[in-house]
Amino acid sequence: MSTHSRIVFHGLLILFLWFMCMPLQARLNIEIFGGGTERIPIAIVPFADENRLQQRITDVVAADLQRSGLFRLIDPSGLAPYAPAEVVYSDWTNRGANALVIGRTILMPGGQVEVQFRLMDVARQAQLTGLATVVPVTQLRAVAHRIADIIYEALTGDVGVFSTRIAFVKKQGNRYALQIADSDGYNEHSIIEYTEPIISPTWSPDGSQIAYVSFENKKPVVYVQTLATRQRRAVANFPGSNSAPAWSPDGKKLAVVLSLHGGSQIYLINADGSGLQRLTRSSGIDTEPSFSPDGRYIIFTSDRGGSPQIYRIPVTATESTAAERLTFEGNYNVSPDYSHDGKSFTFIHRHNGRFNVAVQDIATRQVQLLTNSQLDESPSFAPNGRMILYATDIGGHGILSAVSRDGQTRQHLSAQTGDIREPAWGPLLKQ
Repeated sequence: MSTHSRIVFHGLLILFLWFMCMPLQARLNIEIFGGGTERIPIAIVPFADENRLQQRITDVVAADLQRSGLFRLIDPSGLAPYAPAEVVYSDWTNRGANALVIGRTILMPGGQVEVQFRLMDVARQAQLTGLATVVPVTQLRAVAHRIADIIYEALTGDVGVFSTRIAFVKKQGNRYALQIADSDGYNEHSIIEYTEPIISPTWSPDGSQIAYVSFENKKPVVYVQTLATRQRRAVANFPGSNSAPAWSPDGKKLAVVLSLHGGSQIYLINADGSGLQRLTRSSGIDTEPSFSPDGRYIIFTSDRGGSPQIYRIPVTATESTAAERLTFEGNYNVSPDYSHDGKSFTFIHRHNGRFNVAVQDIATRQVQLLTNSQLDESPSFAPNGRMILYATDIGGHGILSAVSRDGQTRQHLSAQTGDIREPAWGPLLKQ
């Protein structure tokens, strides 16, 4: 197999599978495999009067916390406190709960709902945190995700990411759609659809825009689209191929892969497409850039050494700057994505003929294999670094999946109809 064939094999196989897709099940479904050994036992009492609503808030909260792999749900059956004064703490101690979630909903005129929630510390018999807010009935899932974030942060000390969004490409029939959804895969909607492929979506740091590659003009062109207005612009439409966009942490620049001067190399451009600057200069294929959180480095895939591996180069590199090779295990490592603390990166590693999600510590070069499926692609870190979103092939179809950073919890999020590829986890949004 030629050098070029080795580096594009994974991508070509994914594209081939797209053309063999069949409908999947009717709506999103979560299956959880395994789980951490030290999970926080928490009881979530159904909120008062939430059965009158079109969406039960506590169902969403429970699913969010369970998907994180850090919580163990305690059955609240037979007990229904809605306020702190109604809590008999010995009941929950006997059931093994460390934390208790209680609350109520009040349906108001004009399609509004008042939502009240409290997180109680069972051992201390005290309230840890809470929330009271009024939202439209259409925002019940959103407020549930917000409650899950508050609980997660209070009990783990880490930021929750349940209120974030994800992007992915769905192929159904002969149409490709770039879709946005909540972090749990619900509320999905298309922001653009074509009969030609769409690939490589990537979020701007503030979550207001997405860059992606469209083949609508019979060649790959990089576009940036504003989500609020759906306005878009071509930012890389140079002669040859334009692909693999990646945002700088400040949102002012994009790294793109161009064949402008021959083979595929990495360039920097301003977010409006101006200021073209070449970054890498090799005789091989340099692709799939990812910025470090401080904006100083870019990691990328290159076959310059004879097989596809992950390299790192300073953003300020000159013609004489040598890229540093980071991966040495195996002869196929591609699709890197920096962690949000800059200490590690996730990527696809070929192991015993399988293409799996892995994580490598940059300082120690220690590699941890996180999945054991046959064909994974496009790993993307959650904003808090605790989970990794990716696509995996099940029976010839791509579905959304996620795995915890330690590999203890894996999830399949089986999407509506179609074949799912190229997922990207969006940033934290300001409340």
